[in-house]
Amino acid sequence: MNQERPSKDNPYPAFQAGWRDVMGLCTRYWMRRPQLLSGLILLTFCLVAADILMPVAAGMLVDRAVIAANGDGSFAAAWQALFLFAGASIAHGIINHATHVTWIHMAAPNMSSLLQDTFRKVQRFSADWHANTFAGATVRKVTRGKWSYDAISDIVWIHFLPLILIVSGLTIILCQKFLEVGLLFLATVIIYVGISVVLALKYLRPANIRAAAADSAIGANIADAITNNATVKAFGAEEREEVRFQGTSDDWANKALVSWTRGGQLKFLQSILWAVLQLVTIGVVLSLAAQGRASAGDIAFLLTANFQLGGHLRQVGNHIRQFQRASSELADVVDFHWRPEQIADPQQASPFEAKRGEIVFDRVNFGYSSTTQPLYQDFSLTIRPNERVGLVGPSGSGKSTFVKLIQRLYDVDSGEIRLDGQPVREVNQSSLRASVALVPQDPLLFHRSLAENIAYGRPDATEEEIIEAAKRARAWEFIQRLPYGLDTLVGERGIKLSGGERQRVAIARAFVADAPVVIFDEATSSLDTITERLIQDAMNELMDGRTTIIIAHRLSTVRDVDRILVFDHGRIVEQGSHAELMSLGQGRYRSLYEMQDVAA
Repeated sequence: MNQERPSKDNPYPAFQAGWRDVMGLCTRYWMRRPQLLSGLILLTFCLVAADILMPVAAGMLVDRAVIAANGDGSFAAAWQALFLFAGASIAHGIINHATHVTWIHMAAPNMSSLLQDTFRKVQRFSADWHANTFAGATVRKVTRGKWSYDAISDIVWIHFLPLILIVSGLTIILCQKFLEVGLLFLATVIIYVGISVVLALKYLRPANIRAAAADSAIGANIADAITNNATVKAFGAEEREEVRFQGTSDDWANKALVSWTRGGQLKFLQSILWAVLQLVTIGVVLSLAAQGRASAGDIAFLLTANFQLGGHLRQVGNHIRQFQRASSELADVVDFHWRPEQIADPQQASPFEAKRGEIVFDRVNFGYSSTTQPLYQDFSLTIRPNERVGLVGPSGSGKSTFVKLIQRLYDVDSGEIRLDGQPVREVNQSSLRASVALVPQDPLLFHRSLAENIAYGRPDATEEEIIEAAKRARAWEFIQRLPYGLDTLVGERGIKLSGGERQRVAIARAFVADAPVVIFDEATSSLDTITERLIQDAMNELMDGRTTIIIAHRLSTVRDVDRILVFDHGRIVEQGSHAELMSLGQGRYRSLYEMQDVAA
């Protein structure tokens, strides 16, 4: 499996998974249920035995009927052959049903396991990976992968395995009667399948891959436009987005047309090829019959066998096409499974033990992969337990990165970050982040009930605790006015609520989480005065007894903190209380504050 080099436009390129990688993934899931797989294989052998018995019985029936008609025997033997044929047909139906039942009991749990494992992998990819990847395309790849696995499994176990066994069985029977016919029959099947496979791999597969990629782009385009529908409406850009989507849709249609056209061409060529090869094989048996070396029953056997086998072989082209399409689509899931977690827990990661909320940056060096210059160089800082710290500075100065490194959304290049004396790289990420409550500038809520959103940091919270948190966050008043109260669904990303309401829900969530460290990321930057006052009161109550970090562009929100850190290009150029920084004659903070004061 190869991978393209990362680039500025595509920092996380997909692995180039081949069909061997795809089959390796499928095999892993087939082997998860060995008893069902063994039963499936056994039933398939029995099914093929019944399949082969039908042309054998048909040949016996014709030979015995001809003998009886010529007066050289009774029709009782022909009736026996007929009953054998009917019994094989009935047995085939019963075994086929048992095979189907066994198969679905193996397929459904495996598909569910594949979905769960893939979701788990994607969930644990870094924040940077998610920021550089279309959510819509990822969703489409994950869900489509489930059906691609199912298609490949069907083709391998329900179609290809019986075909191989039937060809092997019929070849053995023919070789016992007429060696040259048996070998010719086998050669006919090999030539047919070989040509079909080569055409599918070399001619059809590239078109299928391009069509699958274009199909993923459709999902990404739709998700991008719908997720940002408010922005689209704000700029009256519906027609522009429709034109953009038309280009994506037309690109898929053109590539799908090529893929489907090639599939139809392959199907046509296969039908002609099988007719020619069938003519040759039956012609040879007719020649043997003319020489007295083959009977009418032999011809009937071969005709029935060819008719039966033709039903399987005529679908080979479809199965190969489906296999190619499915393997191309499942390659995306293989990519997810093979791709390492960018931010991984060590093997023996211990759970984080929340204590007082002390934060230490010890000679930290860090730079983003998309830039050539490091942002932090030999950066050291200590935030004391229960200290309230404000981070100010221009965009890109390192404030948000500071917070992300505390949460270990990125790993430092060197140095160490410790919370309560515990290196963040050595503890379990989930337990670490559960001890850091974040109230972002634009909180994103789940399309679930208000109660579920508020209790997201601690799902076992009682209704009384949720209500108490809502009251402390100044959210209970508006929640009571909603038709369903705490059971109200908030819409995708919380779209049914206003910005101030979402902000208060996020603060309530932080109250329920009861983390020792709280981070406010521009929590009041886009609110009206009344709502800002409500949220400021809720913030002050939440800060009590907790280590607090406030990222602020509006400097009035950090006037009362214990210490203000002024960032510039990853360095702290000033620090102190509001009064101390304002006392500096030409200080950076004072200049920023006076500029905002004048603008206000």
